[in-house]
Amino acid sequence: MLRPSLLSSLPSRLSHRLSSPLAAALLSTSTARLTVVPSEADVVVIGGGIIGTSTAYHLKKLNPTLDVVLLEQNKLTSGTTWHAAGLMVTFGSLSHTSTEWRKYTKELYETILEEETGMSTGFKPCGFIELASTHSRVHEMQRISSFNRFCGIDVHEITPLECQSHFPLLNTETIISGYYVPTDGRVNPYDACMAYAKGFKNMGGLVCEKTEVEDFEVVDNKVVGIKIKGGEKVKAKKVVNCTGMWSKQVMEKVGGISPNQAAEHYYLITEKMDAVDPDWPVIEDPEKHVYVRPEGGGLMLGLFEPIGTGWSLEGVSAESEFLELPPDWERMTPYLETAMSLIPATLEVGVKNFFCGPESFTPDNGPMLGESNVDNLFVASGLNSIGILSAGGVGRTMAHWIDKGYPDCDVTAVNANRFQPFQTTPKYREERVRETIGMTYLPHFPNKGYSTAIGIKKSPIHERLKYQTTAWRDVSGWAGAMYYADYEPEYGWGKENYHDTWKEEHEAVRNSCGLIDMSFMSKYLVQGKDAGAFLDNISTAKVDGPNDTITYCQWLDERGMMHADLTVTKMKDNEFMVVATDTQHQHTLQHMQKRIGEKNVVVTDVTGGYGYLNLQGPKSRELLQSLTSTDLSDNNFHFRTSKIIDIGYTMARCTRITYCGELGYEIYPTSEFAIDVYDTIMGSANPPKLVGLKALGSLRLEKGYRDYGHDVDNTDTVVESGLGFTCEMGRGFIGEEKVKEERTKNKGGKFTKRMVNLFSPAEECWLHHGELVLRDGVIMGEVRAGSHGFTLGGAVGLAMLESPEEGVFLNKKFLTSGKWEVQVGNEIYPLEVQLSPLYDPKNEKIKG
Repeated sequence: MLRPSLLSSLPSRLSHRLSSPLAAALLSTSTARLTVVPSEADVVVIGGGIIGTSTAYHLKKLNPTLDVVLLEQNKLTSGTTWHAAGLMVTFGSLSHTSTEWRKYTKELYETILEEETGMSTGFKPCGFIELASTHSRVHEMQRISSFNRFCGIDVHEITPLECQSHFPLLNTETIISGYYVPTDGRVNPYDACMAYAKGFKNMGGLVCEKTEVEDFEVVDNKVVGIKIKGGEKVKAKKVVNCTGMWSKQVMEKVGGISPNQAAEHYYLITEKMDAVDPDWPVIEDPEKHVYVRPEGGGLMLGLFEPIGTGWSLEGVSAESEFLELPPDWERMTPYLETAMSLIPATLEVGVKNFFCGPESFTPDNGPMLGESNVDNLFVASGLNSIGILSAGGVGRTMAHWIDKGYPDCDVTAVNANRFQPFQTTPKYREERVRETIGMTYLPHFPNKGYSTAIGIKKSPIHERLKYQTTAWRDVSGWAGAMYYADYEPEYGWGKENYHDTWKEEHEAVRNSCGLIDMSFMSKYLVQGKDAGAFLDNISTAKVDGPNDTITYCQWLDERGMMHADLTVTKMKDNEFMVVATDTQHQHTLQHMQKRIGEKNVVVTDVTGGYGYLNLQGPKSRELLQSLTSTDLSDNNFHFRTSKIIDIGYTMARCTRITYCGELGYEIYPTSEFAIDVYDTIMGSANPPKLVGLKALGSLRLEKGYRDYGHDVDNTDTVVESGLGFTCEMGRGFIGEEKVKEERTKNKGGKFTKRMVNLFSPAEECWLHHGELVLRDGVIMGEVRAGSHGFTLGGAVGLAMLESPEEGVFLNKKFLTSGKWEVQVGNEIYPLEVQLSPLYDPKNEKIKG
């Protein structure tokens, strides 16, 4: 139990949180602005926390000629930066982007900022240890460790006794292993922020505190300036919203989307403990929801409780600064007791402070970066408690994006345009943020998603499907069935409890016929006299061909990098339907909207207006032919045909295409007729088997079909991704010149980067993401996506390989020689790699 002194000592000690010499300056109540705001600037950065100052610093560093102004409504650090815990940890991510951000940020804190500014960031390389107290957590940490070592992080797997040797007060009773990075540590957030600001000012940047942005100047959906409270206006070519928990309110001024929500965030600081050495490492025990580090002669215990609490759903006052919230002792005491059991000595001392402050979270616990749905307005917020440790990398990426027009890394998982308007509602934010904060320390099982706010959007056939399964998952706000059975999934890293059901659904599509509800997919009507020319210009393949034809293609940027992977159906002259993945809903829409200009083109989001029933398998034609008068024979309805057919009581568009590698048809009834179409199909003499998203994933990976934002991203070219076959050259599509250059460079198999299909027959091998691919013991790359291939009898996946040294090319000879293996955590398994699909490489099934 907690000592009574924990409760009784709290009120008299709240004032001691700010005990440094900076406290007086931080708590100053002056409202005077000391700097004159200029009338114009190239870039205005709003927000003077760690992200805003880093973004401003990197803008000037990247392009010294830019006129950059940073505006802070109160004082620098006064939002959430001032009360951050200051962890500087490079370990823990399976993302190249996040890992590289962290590594670069540590370099800044360790040497670069102090060398440039003369200001210390307070960086202390005391080390970091991640503790694993369950066998599944050990496996997770081993997976992360192998990936992190590949990224250049010095990770050591150590025993409980070795953990205790670094942190003598540690209770090792439940610990199985630790993951130790000797050079990680902690930093002083205030000092780091001020170092960014000083570096920015040293390069000619201007910082204006006590300067609140009241509104934006907008012309033709483009931000051209800002209005400051008090009347001043600043013309600006670009504006960057780095306002953290104010981000949503700032974006609302101009119709932008930001679902950020503040939550209560806690840490406890003990009284002085004589046994504590200030040089002890930072430790984390996710099973106990706590991180621990020395602080002020005692220890700091920071919590990420499994169920959090949102704060101030209605918004945060612009005058709010250096906020401390009253802690909820009743709610938090059980979590504190669990956390303190890791360091039993903390139960024997009093509390200097039990601090509660607001922290900003996004619905998926990922940063929100990039250009918003309003032109020239960028956003960098929602860092979900990793702002300090990734600020340098985030600032560098934002600067590159703003100045060059594109980011310097893969941003598909952090792009601001992944969010949708419904996610900004108070009800959604309140429900989701309760789960988001806890996700930080919960096991990151590959198939487990969020359990809150599922099914906000429902398929038009949901009323039928809801009785067929209990295994629902969040699919961009839609309810998506993982599989169809009346039991809950149990998650892990290997064979899970729904394995047999998943197998039956997979095999139904391969051997007979399955029905997959994919109504969640993004759908857009593109209409107008310029629609065909417009889509031809942005698509790698010619889409403005014969009516009633579907075309698979990519959308590239001017550098030839991928921005979308989708289909375009020409329904009739000047009318097309674009279908893209659910995760790229806003991204696809914005990609079109930002390129229309003066063209006679109208884009309409019709995602909710149509169902999408995907009938796949060798018997799909036989089944569908029994339900329609339309001739489905090859002569009349060949592969890539898309026609209106009669089915049940309606007429619906039916397209012969596949994402499973089988003969199949996509049926798009309007929503009001979707249930009738479903009932007609399921009421047939030989109804299909309902098939969930797990089987869809394994089917498409056996065939090697790509998924933008998962297997391929904005750092990949269409050629190295194995999708060059979609490029119809000589049409002048966006990125065509770069495709030509790449084909010339790679002629004769001189690839230095290339996507391959993977197969491992090892029964214990389970591929998900981030596993390492080796050839003759040399790491060649990592798995981008993985699953289990029931048809092939082993693990399947896609990996992006890179040449290990100059002059070595990823040609057929190289790929078919050598010893190929895959490393999964600490284990290594045999592997086969090939360029062609593992299943039906000649496409005989889909055209049969």
